[in-house]
Parts: sequence; structure tokens; C-alpha cells
Amino acid sequence: MGAGAEGAPQGVLLQLDGYVITDDPARIDLRAVHAFLRRAYWSKNIPLEIVERAVRASLCIGAYAPAGEQVGFCRLVTDYAVFCYVGDVYVLEEHRGRGLSKAMMKAAVEHPRLQGLRRWSLVTHDAHGLYEQFGFRRVAHPERHMERLDPDIYLRGAEE
Repeated sequence: MGAGAEGAPQGVLLQLDGYVITDDPARIDLRAVHAFLRRAYWSKNIPLEIVERAVRASLCIGAYAPAGEQVGFCRLVTDYAVFCYVGDVYVLEEHRGRGLSKAMMKAAVEHPRLQGLRRWSLVTHDAHGLYEQFGFRRVAHPERHMERLDPDIYLRGAEE
């Protein structure tokens, strides 16, 4: 995977073929993240204000192309003690196939602030293979898990 965090500039977690993976919040391009998320199947039409609030309340990892533009994102919702929920993971279509999603997940599971957590979780429609490489498995006791889900919340907001 390229160089790790040792000797790298502050915030840089990994470097991969000229791409930089970092948790530096100053580098997050909220408009770029919003542009992707508003068309993603899991957050169709999400308002920019919601993305801004979610990013502020999370540990975020970005992937940046050699020219500096943001091309990937991973949001980690955590209390830094017990749990971490992985969400909003993406790499722009034209930058896929270079190992960037793997690099962001490696940076997440190895992040110094996320060590010793009891539970990591996520929901995915089509990326099980990616997450299985990092120890994620199907829920062992689905009968114990509950959710309160409103999948069309952003679509309803767009109609009003």
C-alpha cells in the first residue's frame, strides 16, 4: 500500500500511487462529498446541511488524487471508546480500481483513535467483499438487532 503514517505529514494516514489518504478535516470538500452522496442509493437527495452536520460529528477519512481533489470519503461515527459505525464510503467512479476504498478502510481500522473498540458495524448493499477483508461479518444474532429506519426521508424533503 505505499507509505504509512510514520514520517508522513500530520493527518496523512496512507499514501498510494500519488493518492493521499488523510483524516485532516480541513481537507474535506463538503460540496464534493454532498455531490456524491445526494446521488448515492443510501442518501438520495440528502441536503447539504445534513452532510455538513454529519461530517462535523464524525471522524472522516478522505482520499485525494495527486492533483489534490477529493475523490473518496469514509465517515466514522464513534464514541472512541466502545463502538464505530462505518458509513458514506465511496470512491468516484473514475478513480475506482486503484485500491482507494481498501486504503481508506485500512486507515480506519488502524486509526490510533479507534483501537480497542468492542463493536464496529456498517450497512451495505453491495460491498460485502470489501468489508470482509477487514474482519466484518454478517450479524451473528440478527434477532437481537433492531433499527428505526426512514429510507425516504430526503426524498420527501425534496418534494416539499
